[in-house]
Amino acid sequence: MSGKLRQRTSANAADSATQSVNEKILKECHSLYTEPENGMVKIAEGLGLSLLAPRKKITVLMIGNHSAGKSSFINWYVEEHVQRTGVAIETQGFSFITSGRKRESLTGNATLHLYPHFEPLRQIEGVTDYLTTEISTSKQKKFSLVTFVDTPGLVDGDMKYPFDVNKSILWLGDLADLIFVFFDPIGQALCKRTLNLVEELNHKHAERIRFYLSKADEAGHESDRQRVMMQIVQELCKRPGLNRTGFDMPTIYVPNMNSKGSRCANQIEEVCKDIEKTINQTIQTTLNSLEKDCDQIADIVEDKLAKDSVTASVNLRAKFRGALFGFIGMLLPLVLLATYLVSTKSEVVKVLGEDILATMSLYLGPLARAWQKVPAQYSQYVIMGIVGVALIMLLIAKFASSTKPTLSRKQKKSLLEVRDYVQNTVKSKKQKLYQEYLKQSVADHDL
Repeated sequence: MSGKLRQRTSANAADSATQSVNEKILKECHSLYTEPENGMVKIAEGLGLSLLAPRKKITVLMIGNHSAGKSSFINWYVEEHVQRTGVAIETQGFSFITSGRKRESLTGNATLHLYPHFEPLRQIEGVTDYLTTEISTSKQKKFSLVTFVDTPGLVDGDMKYPFDVNKSILWLGDLADLIFVFFDPIGQALCKRTLNLVEELNHKHAERIRFYLSKADEAGHESDRQRVMMQIVQELCKRPGLNRTGFDMPTIYVPNMNSKGSRCANQIEEVCKDIEKTINQTIQTTLNSLEKDCDQIADIVEDKLAKDSVTASVNLRAKFRGALFGFIGMLLPLVLLATYLVSTKSEVVKVLGEDILATMSLYLGPLARAWQKVPAQYSQYVIMGIVGVALIMLLIAKFASSTKPTLSRKQKKSLLEVRDYVQNTVKSKKQKLYQEYLKQSVADHDL
C-alpha cells in the first residue's frame, strides 16, 4: 500500500437516503472491507492476513418436505408473488429470493456471479442448472436485509434428484444465518430425508435451527394439531442431539390463505421477530468484528515495525563487527610491510626522511627486532602466515557484516498510514455507525 490513504466518501447519496439505518450500517461495513483502494481486505492481503468481507444481508435457509409451505411463507413475507407454489418436485431446485432495484429472474451462472461466496456450489454436479435468483423490489418488513434460500421439497422413496440435494443443503447450512425447518401436518411431515438432514445440520448449527408446524390451520381441530405435533416432536427427539428439553415448535400459517377461518393460534409474526433479532445480532457482530479486524491489522503493523527496529539494531552491530575485523585484516599486512621496511632499512623508508624513519623505528622497533630474529629461510612462511591470518580476518569481516533486509522509508510510511487509517478513520466510522444503531434501537424501544 503506497501513497496517502484517502478518506472514504459515499458512493451514492441518493441510495443512502432511502435506506433503513440497519441496511445502511451493513452496507457501509461491507464497503469498508471491499473498497478497491483502501478496503480492509486489500490492506490485510498486503500484510499477509486473510479477511472476509461481511455480507450486507442475512441468509435464511428454508427446508422441509414437499408442499410444506416454504414458498408461500416467502411470498407472504415479501408481499409479492415471487415464488411459485405447489410446483412439481421434479422441476424444483434452489431459489435465492432477494431485494433489488428491479424485478428480475437470474439463472444459475448469474446467481453465482451475484453471490460469489456461493461459488463452491458449482463443484456439486448439476446444481448450477437448478439454481435461480428472484429479485424483488419489495420494501416490506425487513426484506431488504434478508436473502431467502428456498430449497427443493424433500420426499422419500425412489425420487431421484438431478443433483446431490443433501450435500447441497448441508453446504448451504454452513453459510446460513438462520435455518427454518417447516413440517407440513397434512403432508410428509415425518419425511425421513428431512429428519436425516435436520439431524446432520443440528450437529453443527443447533443454535441457528428453528422448527415450525406450517399450514397449521389445515391440521383440523386443536386435538388433531397437538397429535401431529407430538408425533413430529417424538420423532425428532429420537435423533441424537435433538432430544433437548423445552423443544419449541410454533404453529404458523399464511393468514391470507386461511379460507376456512381456522381459530388456530398463528405465531407467524414470531418468525418475523426471529428474523429481525438475527439481523440485529448480525449488525452487532459485524461492528464488533470490524473493530477486532482493525486491532488485528494495527497489531501486525506494530509487530512489523518493532521487528524492523530490532533488525536495524542487529544490522548496526553486524556492520560494526565487520568493520572491526576488516580493519584488523587490513592492518596486519600494512604492519608487516612497514616492519619489514624498517628492519631492512629499505631505500623506500630512507626516501621518507630521517624523522619519519626514527618515528617508525620507535613504534615498530620491537616488531622489527622480532622480525630480524626470524631465520631467513622461514621468513617467507611467516609472511604467508600473516597474510593468511589477514585474509581470514577479511572473510570473517564479510560474514560478520552480513545484514538482513529492513523496511525502506517509503514502506515504513505506508505501514504507519495503514495503522492510522484503521485505528482512526475506520474505527471512527465504526463508532459513528454503532451510535446510529443504538440511537435507532433506543428510539424504537421508547416508542
